[in-house]
Amino acid sequence: MDTSESRTGSGTAPEGDEPEQAPPRRRGWRRWAMDTRPLRRPAYRRLWSSTIVTSMGSQLTAVAVPKQIYDITGSSAWVGYASLAGLLPLALFALWGGAIADSMDRRRLLLITNCGLAVTSVLFWGQAVTGLDSVFVLMTLLALQQAFFGLNAPARNASIARLVPADELPAANALGSTVMQTGLVAGPLLAGALIPVIGLSDLYLIDALALCVTVWAVVRLPALPPLTTAGKHRSGRQAIAEGFRYISLHKVLLLSFLADIIAMVLGMPRALFPQLAARTFAPYGEGLALGLLFAAIPLGAVLGGLLSGTFSRARRHGLMVIAAVIAWGAAITGLGLTTNLWVAVAFLAAAGVADMVSMVFRGAILLSAATDEMRGRMQGVFTVVVAGGPRLADVLHGTAGSALGARAAIAGGGLLVIAAALALALLTPALRTYRI
Repeated sequence: MDTSESRTGSGTAPEGDEPEQAPPRRRGWRRWAMDTRPLRRPAYRRLWSSTIVTSMGSQLTAVAVPKQIYDITGSSAWVGYASLAGLLPLALFALWGGAIADSMDRRRLLLITNCGLAVTSVLFWGQAVTGLDSVFVLMTLLALQQAFFGLNAPARNASIARLVPADELPAANALGSTVMQTGLVAGPLLAGALIPVIGLSDLYLIDALALCVTVWAVVRLPALPPLTTAGKHRSGRQAIAEGFRYISLHKVLLLSFLADIIAMVLGMPRALFPQLAARTFAPYGEGLALGLLFAAIPLGAVLGGLLSGTFSRARRHGLMVIAAVIAWGAAITGLGLTTNLWVAVAFLAAAGVADMVSMVFRGAILLSAATDEMRGRMQGVFTVVVAGGPRLADVLHGTAGSALGARAAIAGGGLLVIAAALALALLTPALRTYRI
């Protein structure tokens, strides 16, 4: 096994902090609660605090865009086309953004891209307030927004390892993921409440103002230049190709991506939620069932984040990823087997907890197993996998659900996740043996 796959991790100590002794073991209820040690570090605290605001604001736009497209066209198909319109620029610019993040000061890249996102939100507001009603303009702005996000996400995620020590990476990932999942729940609810009161245009404006908070937080971060001169001024196709070669040579990184692909492509059933709500859970009320099905996974993820003290200090990161993927598959299988809405919600919430555990430790592996000069490119690939997997699942599950029925497709997908995760663990020891 490559030494980078079994050593203590390549994370550097946070800039401006002295090495610390290991904290005392927490007792009683505190050992269950979220590990907040990273928040003691001012730079990480600023980055995390900005996420609280922007995670909510971004969801306002995420609701407003499809709502406006549907109002203009009266067609759900156009809403789906808009989602695909954002996928290609996200994937391309995430890969390129990862290479850029390894070749320039990441703080500077975050400033540029966050300003770009804020300007895009202002343009969304402008087209809405002027009543332009152009689907082409909306899809163009969505593609531009996703391009800026693709450039931003790798630099943002790769910076975390420069702000906290290696042993706090799982806790830092849990803090960030919990905030993002909370935004996925609260943001759409807030948007639904605000649309009848203030209209769509002001939702875009609120998002733009929230992004200004992010810009302010990034301004106060320390400089984050490349630690070596090897990758400076190299951010083109050669640098991207080097990133993929690096993944192929470091098996634990490749396997961490594969674990997420297994869980999401084979076991993400969201495309079948409308069918479940309309047929299996219709006696409970179609609208209620649909809302609960969509909210259950992020609610479970938030719960998992709040109780992340139970797992964020684990050192066998690879084994935790495998266990989380198997737990996800088991929960999705249970969803497919039940006809009780509340049991289905419980299974989806359990899946959300498992997804949170997987996110925490996959993120920690990416930050600890990769050197700093490669972290941006690794986060770029990570962004593509996270964004692309569920979209591929929508196609796969939608097709299978039409042919086999929703429940059979969901249960079958869950069983495939379990089988594939077990095969991954048995056939490739690099992931299950990885630890810091």
